Amino acid sequence: MNYVEELLKSLYVMASMVEARDAYTGGHLWRVSQFSKILATAKGLPDKDVARIAMGGFLHDLGKISVPDAILGKTGRLTDKEYDVIKTHPAIGYQILSGHPLSPLAQDAVLFHHERPDGKGYPQGLKSDAISIDAKIVGITDAFDAMTSTRSYRRGMPVEKALAIIEECAGSQFDAELSHLFIRLGREGALDHTVGHSDTGIPLQKCLSCGPTIVIRREQKTGDYVYCRPCGYRTTVIRENGSIGIQSLTKNMFAKFPPTIHVPDAELTPEVDMPLIQELVAEAANLLALPG
Repeated sequence: MNYVEELLKSLYVMASMVEARDAYTGGHLWRVSQFSKILATAKGLPDKDVARIAMGGFLHDLGKISVPDAILGKTGRLTDKEYDVIKTHPAIGYQILSGHPLSPLAQDAVLFHHERPDGKGYPQGLKSDAISIDAKIVGITDAFDAMTSTRSYRRGMPVEKALAIIEECAGSQFDAELSHLFIRLGREGALDHTVGHSDTGIPLQKCLSCGPTIVIRREQKTGDYVYCRPCGYRTTVIRENGSIGIQSLTKNMFAKFPPTIHVPDAELTPEVDMPLIQELVAEAANLLALPG
């Protein structure tokens, strides 16, 4: 791995550790990155721009490192003061990036992904053409994944409902042209292999109590333990005939054997998925054509 790839890896690892603070967001950064790549490619952007935007999609939530756990994982409605704290994360992420040699590649996506064409976004209240295409794309894909993913306070919504919301907000919350392109992609099925997945070909697995929150890593094999981090539910990986999944318990078994009894807290500590990060880093370095 050359110097540039090491620099890229440092950013991807940092972003992954920030994401790991929220037990319900497994795969969010990967999905936003993949959705962003799909949309940027469909827009006809050059490979180098596509790679930059996909990178921005993976790094967009860096600033959430500064948001307290009590706010980040709150199940009820946020107060105005709590929402004000959430709204600091783009600027904090920008500050974190500012000293990094590769910061220019991702700073627009990180700082501006919550800006809106109507000027009602944050942190700067930019309008329309003042918002970079990187931020416009990541803003759409981040919102789409948030809507279609399960969180501590609600279940994820169907793809068509999320697309309908984006359609309704096209031109106000989201860039109109990119929104309509993304909606077409969604209705053509181009997003289906990414929705509800944490890696290519690996869907999130469902915990009986928490929903699709269990992440399987690509290197795991049949018999390996995997966990639902919100509740401690432990099960095993099953790889069979090219498919991957988990051993399921019935509701009666789940009730009889509370999942947290035999699962030490240390085993629930999230791990950075290094094989996935290394693949993303190698792809980004190649397409960005950065000197080593």
